[in-house]
Amino acid sequence: MTDRRHISSGSKFEDEIGYSRAVVIGDDIWVSGTTGYDYTTMTIEPDVVSQCDQAFRNIAAALAQADATLDDVVRVLFIVPDRADWEPCWPVLKQYLGRAKPASTLIHAGLQTDAMKIEIEVTARRRATA
Repeated sequence: MTDRRHISSGSKFEDEIGYSRAVVIGDDIWVSGTTGYDYTTMTIEPDVVSQCDQAFRNIAAALAQADATLDDVVRVLFIVPDRADWEPCWPVLKQYLGRAKPASTLIHAGLQTDAMKIEIEVTARRRATA
């Protein structure tokens, strides 16, 4: 049986709510919905583009702990409360996911707090190394 490994970002939310930043089983990695909080300072920038960039840095850090990168992402879910905030994020998305070109879905829905402008969830699969 394949081992299940839990990855933490160090966010207080993970302990308070009871979830992991990511779960790894074999070569598959599921990264929880991730917002633009800077977990080292527990702050969040007010604009969606900065939050999108920070969310991807948070996701990349979780993937690195699983020996993977953003290039291994195969599926992404974006949640944006305000439709007007979606298009300004496109250059950030292309920067971080342009090589992987994962399947994706966008949902417009409220998030945990009004300060949160975007949440991003990814699924990745490590590629075989030669």
